[in-house]
Amino acid sequence: MQLDQLTAISPLDGRYRARLGELANLVSEFGLQRYRVRVELRWFAHLANEPNIPELPPLTRNAHATIDSVDAHFCAADGERIKAIERTTNHDVKAVEYFVKERLAKCPDLAPHIEFVHFACTSEDINNLAHALTLKDAREGLLLPQMDRLIEAIGDLSKSLADVAMLSRTHGQAASPTTMGKEFANFAARLRRQRDSFANVEVMGKFNGAVGNFNAHVSAYPKVDWPAIARSFVESLGIGYNPYTTQIEPHDYIAEYFHALSRFNQVLLDFDRDIWGYISIGYFGQRRVEGETGSSTMPHKVNPIDFENSEGNLGVANAVMLHLAEKLPVSRWQRDLSDSTVLRNLGVALGYSLVAYDSAQKGIGKLELNRTVIAEDLANSWEVLAEAVQTVMRKHGLKEPYERLKAATRGRQLDRKSFGELLGSLPLPPEARASLAALSPEHYVGLAAALAKRIT
Repeated sequence: MQLDQLTAISPLDGRYRARLGELANLVSEFGLQRYRVRVELRWFAHLANEPNIPELPPLTRNAHATIDSVDAHFCAADGERIKAIERTTNHDVKAVEYFVKERLAKCPDLAPHIEFVHFACTSEDINNLAHALTLKDAREGLLLPQMDRLIEAIGDLSKSLADVAMLSRTHGQAASPTTMGKEFANFAARLRRQRDSFANVEVMGKFNGAVGNFNAHVSAYPKVDWPAIARSFVESLGIGYNPYTTQIEPHDYIAEYFHALSRFNQVLLDFDRDIWGYISIGYFGQRRVEGETGSSTMPHKVNPIDFENSEGNLGVANAVMLHLAEKLPVSRWQRDLSDSTVLRNLGVALGYSLVAYDSAQKGIGKLELNRTVIAEDLANSWEVLAEAVQTVMRKHGLKEPYERLKAATRGRQLDRKSFGELLGSLPLPPEARASLAALSPEHYVGLAAALAKRIT
């Protein structure tokens, strides 16, 4: 069967494919091939700039143009050509090397020098930089922009709902009021911190040969400063240089990358569940989408499907990322091949994350605040003011204020009248009594509104 939405094994290549076209260009087999070709081409050009390698002369203008063209115009037909070569070599990186040689051989200025393609390289020199470029470009081009849109949307709600007082719930029970905007601000601040942590993970690469010691390099050119050349090459790609490796870059940075990304995801999952809960108790409704069905049997339902979808996909993403983070830094001796098949799943973790971000964004866009339900909850929960009363009693030196309020309120639900009666029974100074009598749950929100409006 031909691969399509109905026959794909993974929902990333089936149900969610339309959402992930940009990611597919980076993390698919085609994307990996393109990055490998880029690394091979740029290494060849880098060597040509080295005066201590006279056998490879500086590139002519025509040679530069050829190399740039092969890189810039890499297309599906090129990918198919590499796959055709691989059917003979049974080695994917060797197939890339032969493809690059084929293309460069068409340029008269380059043809005599094509054996400098893949010079002194092990396959992992090419692969680790290709994977690094994948993770770097996915972060900069897709993940961070989507994270920023989410944080901005949540931050906007924190400001617009800053003054909407609501009942808090700690342990699922009525607690001191907050504002809806402040609860959104909490998540915006948490997500921003984790987003910045993720953005600051240094993507790293190595380029030091078969076991990390420049063995082949030195055998050919013993007087060349190979560590300096390798560093300048890796850094020219916008990647941090790792000078101490075995055959493989140890992938510690990939673990850091996915640990940081999974923390962002975990905060967003917490957000999804909280908003789901607020929808469940009626604090939010959801804008109806014409033609959508909430239940196959209950026509009235408008389900929080976007937040549920986000939660579920965040769970899958984090499960994959945590395995990647635990497995990839571990390799037997100078290398084993168990990382190779695992690295092919980098896009899986990123794909499920992006689907989750998109779903959360859609869900946020459908939210409609129900002020009536929120106000009714507050009006029925005057007992939450007991905290304010016992605190003011402490201020005035009254004996056992907490214990007296606990005896009067624990497990009870108060209204305006019973709260007033409680105040009347306490030996409070008149001014303090008047101040507390003017309180209501709606106005007992401390600095919540100000904090929500301050969020950036």
